[in-house]
Amino acid sequence: MRLANKCGIITAAASGIGRAGAVRFAREGAKVLVVDRDKHMAQDAVSEIRASGGTAVAVIGDLTQESFARQIVHSCCKEFGGVDFLWPNAGHPGAAVVEGLDLAEFDLAINLNLRSALASVVEAIPIMRQRGGGSVLFTASTSGLIGSPVSPVYSAAKFGIVGLTKSLSKRYGKEGIRFNAVCPTATDTPMLRVFVKRPDDAATKDEDVEELVKKRATGNAFGRTARPDEVASAALFLVSDEASFITGVALPIDAGATA
Repeated sequence: MRLANKCGIITAAASGIGRAGAVRFAREGAKVLVVDRDKHMAQDAVSEIRASGGTAVAVIGDLTQESFARQIVHSCCKEFGGVDFLWPNAGHPGAAVVEGLDLAEFDLAINLNLRSALASVVEAIPIMRQRGGGSVLFTASTSGLIGSPVSPVYSAAKFGIVGLTKSLSKRYGKEGIRFNAVCPTATDTPMLRVFVKRPDDAATKDEDVEELVKKRATGNAFGRTARPDEVASAALFLVSDEASFITGVALPIDAGATA
């Protein structure tokens, strides 16, 4: 198994990409701390993992609260004895508009997409150092590689994640701590439905959500959205020791959308 004897954290792990990752990582031998704000869904994810013979524990809280974003690292140590991997996967679509932007919406998007991820990493680095290394995987986006006209605030946050990935990889490489990011295109998750039809986006207010999802799938070579398990497979590789010489990579999972 590719993550045998490894333990770690996945945030926003109750649904979508995070849940697919939690299930896949556990299947590969990892002990997974399932972090989410939705208690019912998080416990359901843990039940799915345990039913398949895996090990997982749910921790419920709000990652916009710095104390919680830091505490999950220590919760993992308490439950499993350490942290070998950390996948800050939580995100927020942010506002669609710039003109008339409520900066409170900007703050929320930057907090959840970027600040909370860094808060967890700050706590994890000393623990990984003591263990001789570790793997941090961020969830960025194709919008962190190319600009997004429909999600400028989200794009700014994800460019920040990519910059953080590259910078930290150079700073901590000699200590055996790797930093990489997955950059998915539109992926068939509950969050995608929020993305394509936001309250402040007048251009989509009269459109059907599922039709908007289909439109998002036309910008890549396959003509479809990604599946969460396809992102999870890439994440598994980057976190595993099979990627031991890979750090500082922002990997597009996009069927050629950024090609």
